[in-house]
Amino acid sequence: MKKYSVTKYFLLLSLYFLTTGCVQRGNESLENWIPLFNGKDLSGWDIKIAGQQINDNYKNTFRVQDGMLRIVYDDYKTFDRKFGHLYYQTPFSYYKLRFQYRFTGKQTPGAPEWGLRNSGIMLHSQSAKSVEFNQDFPVSLEAQLLGGLDTLERTTCNICTPGTQVYLGDSLRKEHCISSTSKNYPGEQWVSVTLEVYGDSLVRHIVEGDTVLTFTKPIIGGGFVSETHTWKEAQINNFQYWLDKDVTPLKEGYIALQAESQPVDFKNMELLNLVGCMDPKAKNFKLYNIKPDNSQCEY
Repeated sequence: MKKYSVTKYFLLLSLYFLTTGCVQRGNESLENWIPLFNGKDLSGWDIKIAGQQINDNYKNTFRVQDGMLRIVYDDYKTFDRKFGHLYYQTPFSYYKLRFQYRFTGKQTPGAPEWGLRNSGIMLHSQSAKSVEFNQDFPVSLEAQLLGGLDTLERTTCNICTPGTQVYLGDSLRKEHCISSTSKNYPGEQWVSVTLEVYGDSLVRHIVEGDTVLTFTKPIIGGGFVSETHTWKEAQINNFQYWLDKDVTPLKEGYIALQAESQPVDFKNMELLNLVGCMDPKAKNFKLYNIKPDNSQCEY
């Protein structure tokens, strides 16, 4: 093989970039994180609470205060199974989501014991508009957020699977919730989370910079909570629709914040979309994009 000097190699490389249009502009690696929450109101989000019409913010459960998105229950006398979710109105497939959360106050009277210091972020979720009137939880992948208790240490950013299943390694896991390897986070401290979602291939949960859980190949199916817990028991009447989608890969969906009886705050919620222009000749070419959508390219 003919050997080139280092200088000649870089001259040839520069000539290649010039002739192919792949000229570095200095912004290909700059990450364009999108704020999902404006800190002022609930613009861009839909509300669905079990037993309520869409966008009925029952007893002011979801509110904006001090730049935070808050889930609170100070207007409730009893919880009354008012499981709720706040859905971002745009679906995504390949992306990174980062935010901070903290649990506050006491659990709402009349709520199930398992809801204590328990919330979550639903990924690849069905839309708010498709959730049935009395449906408790959307079909989704839940990044379960748990706070430590006085007498019990608990991991956070676990995976729970309402109407779905996932693989860990080569094994299909049929249990409803799988624990992460995170540390215990008691009290009302802020916890930083990043969720990396790559379509129907891989999802990674990161807490305070540490990867605590990785799973792959999310699919629809396995019953709602388990194979013995039917779709109808989950207040889903159009269960045949979901049965027909059994083992269908979950490739995309909506992001939803969970309200299940414990007050919780969120802030600094941002998303990095990994679907976009992948043509190096375009002005808005990004090196970090994973899935091409060259209809977005600007020249």
